[in-house]
Amino acid sequence: MTERNAEDVREDAYEVVVAGGGAAGLSAALVLGRARRRTLVVDAGEPRNAPAAHMQGFLSRDGMPPAELLAAGREEIARYGVGLVRDRAVRAERDADGEFDVTLAGGRTVHARHLVVATGLRDELPPVAGLAGRFGRDVLHCPYCHGWEVRDQAFGVLATTPMSVHQALMVTQWSKDVTLFLHEVARELLSDGDLRRLAAAGVEVVPGEVAGVVVEDDRLTGVRLADGTVHAREALFVAPRAVPNTGLLEQLGAELADTPFGAYPVIDERGLTTVPGLWAAGNASGFAEQVVNAASRGYRAGAAINGELLFADLDAAVAAAQDAEVTGAVAVAEPAGDAPRGSAQV
Repeated sequence: MTERNAEDVREDAYEVVVAGGGAAGLSAALVLGRARRRTLVVDAGEPRNAPAAHMQGFLSRDGMPPAELLAAGREEIARYGVGLVRDRAVRAERDADGEFDVTLAGGRTVHARHLVVATGLRDELPPVAGLAGRFGRDVLHCPYCHGWEVRDQAFGVLATTPMSVHQALMVTQWSKDVTLFLHEVARELLSDGDLRRLAAAGVEVVPGEVAGVVVEDDRLTGVRLADGTVHAREALFVAPRAVPNTGLLEQLGAELADTPFGAYPVIDERGLTTVPGLWAAGNASGFAEQVVNAASRGYRAGAAINGELLFADLDAAVAAAQDAEVTGAVAVAEPAGDAPRGSAQV
């Protein structure tokens, strides 16, 4: 670690800084806190699933509001001495020792031997009137997250790319009344195989641009086309454009790989990026990380980081002991003063 005075070390130096206080970041921090690592979580308070009233598919937490899960997580990490600051990590730099200086929006700079980026992603919805206000309620993106709650209702699927055919086919597991609105996707872009599958699944395909959604008594009742036609629907699925929050990773030179859902860091099975000491977890590491997957990623990264720190310190101690042995041996071998000059006369 770069030399610092005692006051700086006590207040601003951590073994691990976790940028992001969602399921992934809190899970990593929990493992590290239980491993007695000095850890700080920097949480901007903008979880991806904030629009959703409940989360599903997390064993023992099915149906829990996302905010309650995060509140419980914050209480848990506090038991183990993990610090949490409500702020945003806006810049990160590596120092001469390969460690990290992280600057927060509020002006504070904290130091970390290892840095976990769990900053998630943003969902950008198509510019269709009314979508944003209903997102997470009856405008949905994931059938595994919300399909059961809207089962057997009249579904619409708003096409954003030809890949939306896959989404339309998937949601037929939860309803047999599904309409695919092509919106700005030309019918000619759909393959013959796509059209045959849609027909086999009973999905109606409607061309034409979607102008907005119809809402009555605080519930979605229809999808309105640009020509004024309204199709009665009760739930609308859409694939938002994923925008990963990878700014910190890019600043530090982590390698990113392009995917159909954005550019994400190249990581190993533990979450380590191509930059030593820099880790990614949750939706900052991949588009399809549900809450339970994100928590798992955070746990794995936390355990791996503890091991990395432990063996780095042991190796440093071994090296220091070997240096001390060599220095001691040299001191013993060297005479304290001039050697006697006595010689025989012949």
